[in-house]
Amino acid sequence: MSGNFIDVAILGREYRVACPPGEQEALLAAVAYVDRKMQDIAAKSKTAAAERVAVMAALNIAHELLSAGKAESPAENPETPVDGPDFQRRIGAMETQLDAALQGQEPLF
Repeated sequence: MSGNFIDVAILGREYRVACPPGEQEALLAAVAYVDRKMQDIAAKSKTAAAERVAVMAALNIAHELLSAGKAESPAENPETPVDGPDFQRRIGAMETQLDAALQGQEPLF
């Protein structure tokens, strides 16, 4: 680690990330959490495409935050692009589109 940067590894790839002084422990905890989520998805997925794994991990983490009430819900912020009842359907649609795009195919819907 040098200056306000820290070197981390996520899904086997190295990244240098800006980190404010005193925030290293929190950043490393976040890195470990994201890496664990991405490793789980990569292990269950048919593809090892890092972009797809990252997007699915982001969607899963966002869903966890919204479900736990730790992120703004659409009712609290009308500009939030997802609503509660529609959330799982939209995640499934995004996953289908990602799969199709990564395989060079058009989605079926």
